[in-house]
Amino acid sequence: MRVGLFIPCFVDQLKPAVAIATLELLERFGCDVFYPENQTCCGQPLANAGLESESLPVMKQFVSSFEECDYIVSPSGSCVLHVREHYDTLDQTDSVQRIRSQTMELCEFLTDILHIERLDASFPHRVGVLASCHGLRGLRLGAASELVEQRPDKVRNLLDMVSGLEVVETSRSDECCGFGGTFALTEDAVSGAMGRDRLNDFLESGPAYITGTDMSCLMHLEGIIRRNELPLRVLHVAEILNGGAA
Repeated sequence: MRVGLFIPCFVDQLKPAVAIATLELLERFGCDVFYPENQTCCGQPLANAGLESESLPVMKQFVSSFEECDYIVSPSGSCVLHVREHYDTLDQTDSVQRIRSQTMELCEFLTDILHIERLDASFPHRVGVLASCHGLRGLRLGAASELVEQRPDKVRNLLDMVSGLEVVETSRSDECCGFGGTFALTEDAVSGAMGRDRLNDFLESGPAYITGTDMSCLMHLEGIIRRNELPLRVLHVAEILNGGAA
């Protein structure tokens, strides 16, 4: 199985350890991982800013970079959802349609394609899970509280396989952290207030770490944590699943 590794821009530039953890985790489970060096952005920032036509060359570049892969896996639910849902603006060639359907978030891929039932990882800490909006309500990685449904929590199920890790429950488990991409720039006051509210919910539950599938959301909270000197740290779920080095 040839798996294309798609690393979002912000992970590449700011959190490369997340990319390395994702690569090592996929290789541990026997994937033939291919990292196309000509990959750039998925086009989401431009599209979110209303520059849809300007994003088309970037999206076409994404398709050409990964068209030889069986699956494309990324440690970012937000970027994955953009490829799946918003590449409908491209001509729907066979390559575009296949890439839209085969681009997957990491935990989704481990659960639905590799059917992982055991992880050789240890992380003896209390951990709170940040359910990002795109991952939860877009990719359906778990059950959203506003819906009456039975749906497995793919992130939580994988974390439960990590030795020593205790997932702590919060009172508002799927509330938005306030990042929202360009929303954090255009509505910074509201975004910051939402982030502080979300962190207060975590603080009441007492985790040492916050984890999730989207580093963008985690970095938003990390900035608030650092400015307020809060007793919390953030780690992408890939880093924990890959062995839990902190």
